[in-house]
Amino acid sequence: MFSRTVFFLLAACGVYAQHEHDGMTDINAANMFQMNLASGTSVNPASAADPMLMKHYGSWDAMFMGEGFLADVQQSGSHGGDKLYGPNWFMGSVEHRAGAQGAFESEIMLSLDPATITNRSYPLLFQTGETAYGKPLVDAQHPHNFVMALGLRYTRRLADGTMLDLYAAPVGDPALGPVAYPHRASASELPQATISHHSQDSTHIADDVVTVGLARRKFKVEASGFHGREPGENRWTIETGGIDSWSGRVWFQPTPRWAAQVSAGRIAHPERLEAGDQFRVTGSVEYSRPLKDGSWSSSLIWGRTHSTASQVNLNSYLAESVLPVRPGHFLTGRAEVAEKNELFESGPLAGRTFRVGAYTIGYTRNISIFHEMETGIGANFTAYSLPDTLKPFYGERPVGGNVFLRIRLRNASN
Repeated sequence: MFSRTVFFLLAACGVYAQHEHDGMTDINAANMFQMNLASGTSVNPASAADPMLMKHYGSWDAMFMGEGFLADVQQSGSHGGDKLYGPNWFMGSVEHRAGAQGAFESEIMLSLDPATITNRSYPLLFQTGETAYGKPLVDAQHPHNFVMALGLRYTRRLADGTMLDLYAAPVGDPALGPVAYPHRASASELPQATISHHSQDSTHIADDVVTVGLARRKFKVEASGFHGREPGENRWTIETGGIDSWSGRVWFQPTPRWAAQVSAGRIAHPERLEAGDQFRVTGSVEYSRPLKDGSWSSSLIWGRTHSTASQVNLNSYLAESVLPVRPGHFLTGRAEVAEKNELFESGPLAGRTFRVGAYTIGYTRNISIFHEMETGIGANFTAYSLPDTLKPFYGERPVGGNVFLRIRLRNASN
């Protein structure tokens, strides 16, 4: 596919750059630009304290990040469930200077979700999207793919404060939506997904992604082509597909503490069991304030999807924050309101749109177990709001909770 061709061309250029500049350990403006990126081409605020290990291998600079949870979820009602599950991810990237003005970066992101989330899902009330065993997932969240990202980037300084950013990925994150929840600074202490995931940031694992970006001081404009179909149920494989979808995004970062974006895209046939395409529009504002033991990070996100088959618009709204109240102690809050029309497969309520809410509060405390890891134990509680029509099915006051062990790579200086 086209993105794979671009990927291998960039890789060949990267090998050439290594031979041409072997022995250089200093970095330039293009290297620094790449270090501020999160998943794909998305960004957290520059001031967000993302734990990572940084290593130097000759003329290569490497960064490693990773996080995993072992969580037990309990939810009320006949639609709720309980399960031990383990969402996780690991990312490694290497950078190499390419002359005075350019830099190459390759990245890989892996997840053992296909093994640690059994039976292809874990309980999550009011969640919809994708399939398990050929049926639509309802009140459940799917695992992520073993290969979450595999991409290559070339960045070049064109002028003072101006950067050209080229990105190709057989599996990657196109320019659509905010930072995906597994990598968002404000969601770092929550093991469960957002119920608004499929209207805000679900394209963070897409096939055959090609992105061109141009950054000028506080602004960045991006355009992507990618394959729009959601990943299949075999989470261990890398799927293929032609570029049939597009997106565009504008970032605004007035200071290192703020990152805002608006984006829009047309996604070709994203759901396997649904006809038609999807138009998606998103907007988000993220804030991170450095504190003694991390960052106070918050996000406000809006997403809207339009189905070309049903002509239905679905909106979602999210507010999320994590606050280090003292060294090693974190408070987390998340509030969501999402419109859902996939809660019933058949019957008189099938296809009807319902507005539901999820309101979560949580606490995590770090404990010292491994020197190389930042380990914590925590819990969160979620209360839901729902219209009267749904109460005979979900109960008057559905609730859920998670208790968990969290581990992530620690900064080498800690």
